[in-house]
Amino acid sequence: MAQHDSSARPTQRLSPGVDVSGGVVEVLGPSRGAKSLDEVRVFRLDQPIVITIDGPAGTGKSTVAHRLARRLGLDILDTGSMYRTAAAIAIDSKIELDQHKRLLEVVRASHMTFNWKAQPPEIIAFGKSYARRIREPDVTAVVSQYAGVRELRDLLVGMQREIAKDHPRIVSEGRDQGSIVFPNAQVKIYLDASADVRARRRSEQLKREQNVDTDVNKLRAEIEARDANDKSRPFGALVCPKDAAVVDTSDLDLDQVIDRLYEIVREKARV
Repeated sequence: MAQHDSSARPTQRLSPGVDVSGGVVEVLGPSRGAKSLDEVRVFRLDQPIVITIDGPAGTGKSTVAHRLARRLGLDILDTGSMYRTAAAIAIDSKIELDQHKRLLEVVRASHMTFNWKAQPPEIIAFGKSYARRIREPDVTAVVSQYAGVRELRDLLVGMQREIAKDHPRIVSEGRDQGSIVFPNAQVKIYLDASADVRARRRSEQLKREQNVDTDVNKLRAEIEARDANDKSRPFGALVCPKDAAVVDTSDLDLDQVIDRLYEIVREKARV
């Protein structure tokens, strides 16, 4: 490892355990029992790294991705919010599902982007936040259908790759990040959980956040239907990348999931 003048540059801390000076940041945590800087896995500040997190609806990908990115000191790309925003735009603009040309025109005109100063980054379209709009029931009900429009997927995949050029150290979560969008990602993770567990978690979330009581059996049926739809698309289908680490979260709490993913990243970084 090259020697650096530590007096010339401030030490930066993005994860606990070791101070790293001279233009590098210890983002993957020290190796167990590390006693010196030479024993620590490091990435230079200018070194790109893409971590993809894919999986079916309700596995907690968004929450997990945000927490993992924060722990690693990386940016976060929530691609699901992009599809939700496109669906919200279609609803609000009264664009039917088969009006592909019109849909693309309006989505392009929206100048969809993120406010990267917000934590987590906030989805913006037409110069305003869509963070609340995309979580409303009418959007949730149709987003999978709009996400199945080939032309829209091609547009958003291109946008996601452009975002990664501007934010080359990133955790990107969605349905096809490791399989389609970033097939050469350094680390690929596939989160899974049983439909029963995902339905129960969704019911608890709705009760906690919106004080809404829901039928868990109905939620499970909706989840299973969405799984079938996502997996059967002729393009951009939900698949587990062959080189992904699979993590079943059914019996894990959030902290345990984050710890597991953190260890996976560390192990991959040693390759």
